[in-house]
Amino acid sequence: MGFKVNFSKRNTEQFYLPGQEIKISRGILAAKSYTTESDNVLTCRKRTLFSLFVFAALYLVLAVKVSYVCLGQGINFDTAITEQADVDVIRFKNPVKRADIMDRNGEIIATSLPTVNLYANTKQIRHAKDVAEKLNYIFPDVSYDRFYSLLKRKGAFIYLKRNLSPAQQSQVNALGIPGLEFENCEQRIYPHKNLFSHVLGKTNIDNEGISGIEKYMNERLTSSTKPLYLSVDLGIQNTIRDELLAGVKQFKAAGAAAILMDVANGHVVAMSSVPDFDPNENIKVDERAMFNFATKGIYEAGSVFKVFNTALSLESGKVKTTDRFDTSHPVFVGRLRVTDPHGSHGRLTPEDILVESSNIGSTLEIMQVGKKYQRKFLQSINMDKALEEFELPEIAKPQFLSKNRWGDVSMATISYGYGISSSPLHIITAFSSIINGGMYYQPSLLHDGAHKGRRVVSKKTSDSMRTLLRAVVTRGTGKRANVDGYQVIGKTGTADKLENGRYNHKKSMATFISAFPESNPKYALIVVMDDPKASKETFGYTTAGWNAVPVSKNIITAVAPQLNIKVDFDLEKQKSIVNAAYKR
Repeated sequence: MGFKVNFSKRNTEQFYLPGQEIKISRGILAAKSYTTESDNVLTCRKRTLFSLFVFAALYLVLAVKVSYVCLGQGINFDTAITEQADVDVIRFKNPVKRADIMDRNGEIIATSLPTVNLYANTKQIRHAKDVAEKLNYIFPDVSYDRFYSLLKRKGAFIYLKRNLSPAQQSQVNALGIPGLEFENCEQRIYPHKNLFSHVLGKTNIDNEGISGIEKYMNERLTSSTKPLYLSVDLGIQNTIRDELLAGVKQFKAAGAAAILMDVANGHVVAMSSVPDFDPNENIKVDERAMFNFATKGIYEAGSVFKVFNTALSLESGKVKTTDRFDTSHPVFVGRLRVTDPHGSHGRLTPEDILVESSNIGSTLEIMQVGKKYQRKFLQSINMDKALEEFELPEIAKPQFLSKNRWGDVSMATISYGYGISSSPLHIITAFSSIINGGMYYQPSLLHDGAHKGRRVVSKKTSDSMRTLLRAVVTRGTGKRANVDGYQVIGKTGTADKLENGRYNHKKSMATFISAFPESNPKYALIVVMDDPKASKETFGYTTAGWNAVPVSKNIITAVAPQLNIKVDFDLEKQKSIVNAAYKR
């Protein structure tokens, strides 16, 4: 049977000669690709290319969005000029709203960390007992009953636990319980715990300042994230607190306080009051530990006030350093009989009055000057008002025993430190003005908180006072503070404690106010010991020369090198060193 081929026109349109079925596509997307008509491969390729374009567009949108979130919102490209140099600074947005607090060297002493609070929408909580049991397992410091009572309340926002750690948040998330939600917040952290407790104070659960500089500067700390720099020094503060604690333990005192001040501007370099507290812990502490005696504790400082009495007497021009006062017998001022606790001393100069700490001599000085000038002078050194410009809310106003009238008896008792109660901050600020050349500066805790000084005594009086106070340390009640090479000057003071309106003769407040070096005082130091006890080591004495003075010596010995105060041996000391060398 033969094979017949039909080459009709109709058939030839559907028939391709060898190679004729292959066509070259001239399209842009198919350049140099070989396809057949109605080829499924071509369709697949077109769809693949389209999908690639779609995915590329989506990734581009995603990349732009990520860039906007991370860069556009996260960085503020505004120019900021630092205090040190004119430089452009890129400032990252901080999720924390409360500013850090730094010491004068830039060390962080208070900061905030982002954290979360756990709350419940109790409308969505179905099995309160089961949820309370699981939460109690994660937070063992909160009882099951406490969680259950909170979860039984009706509300869309019930706090269950504040300041969760990341691990705790992860554990709660893993429970997968509807109705348990998190609130972003921040927690105030004090890295050095008790060290600055009375300076910094603390914040409440809502991160608002409730005491210390946290309260006084609350608006500043919450309106700007720029760190707040204080005048205090972390290392100096640590040294002084350690020495205070050692002194309290050694002399079995009820407490102690100390302030170190830069006499050239009133900046507080260190301030400590013990006992103290840890502001990181939200627990109830003893009332005495919460009390900042350095600024709020007012007491009769005793013979320390003889510094001011001698200074005002010399400044008045009615008393000279060469004058002599007969202290061999008591002095009567009205009904007041003034005596010296250590017996009579004969005829004393103003220097001798300070060295021997003579009440009679101080009374004779002020009787020669008068109460009008005394009152005016004490007002000039702010002994009649609270230091409201100081950056702490815990400050006290001095009190006078006789509130209604300033009579002769008040004049006499104030001359040797009774009849007027003031704080350690008042005393050291006034003392600084007496020995720094005569300029009074408002005290400050801020690094840039310099105040304009005003003159309260002449330079001549200030120079004379330094000489007199040096004698107290070389041959008087302050001998145990005579640190070789630092020329310490100062004055002791011991007074019976006033309790419930009566003097307790078995308890005392011991104070030593000092400065160094004598030739050009840089820093003043006050140390107060609250009710130190007598011991064999002190030969049964509780006076300042046996407790506050040696504690001050330990502090000065330790901090003077830290403050870069150069050792300066006087000529007599140099001679003894040379002679000792030749003897060897």
